[in-house]
Amino acid sequence: MDITYLGHSSFKIRSKNINIVTDPYDPEMVGLKFPKTEADIVTISHQHGDHNYLDLVTGRVTEQGTSEPFIVDGPGEYEIKGVNILGISTFHDNSGGSERGKNTIYEFRVEGLTLIHCGDLGHKLTEAQKENLSEPDILFIPTGGSYTIDPIVAGEVITQLEPKIIIPMHYQTSGLNSKLASELVPVTEFLKVMGKGEVIPQDKLIISKDKLPEETQIVILN
Repeated sequence: MDITYLGHSSFKIRSKNINIVTDPYDPEMVGLKFPKTEADIVTISHQHGDHNYLDLVTGRVTEQGTSEPFIVDGPGEYEIKGVNILGISTFHDNSGGSERGKNTIYEFRVEGLTLIHCGDLGHKLTEAQKENLSEPDILFIPTGGSYTIDPIVAGEVITQLEPKIIIPMHYQTSGLNSKLASELVPVTEFLKVMGKGEVIPQDKLIISKDKLPEETQIVILN
């Protein structure tokens, strides 16, 4: 499996037989260029334009032809082309959704690996939410604050879930529009909370079950 970062909260997860894209965003809203990409499955954590923009995601071309991507946009259990997905309802804020509404966390089981994408999670997990989720091999977690949990709460969620690999997302990066950039903190703030020094970014994470680290590892993707 390989994982590439498309920016903001969007990733492309490519296994041997299937492509998954998470939270595609409107380039004009975010300020980053979203590449036109192929997917079998697209997950949407919530209905905001920086997480639900489908215009640049097309079906994947295979020997059998091209089919439209399957859109997963809410809680529930799904089995799509051999991929098991569990969607857990959470909130986009720490006020029961009164400020920004609901958010869905997605758990994927692909090629023997368990991945959890937190979307725009706005709070520490409840005990019930934690119990419904598995211990992830890979955790995609927002760390920028303002619209989501901040680095401190992200650290608390990590303690709850105990992932083997942590991939931060939804933080301040170059290229974001000025408003968004001013409201998010950079990933270095998260690294400080986690007691980590410099983490060298990489273009792609190539991972399999037998290559998981023994100790928790933070991966920063370009």
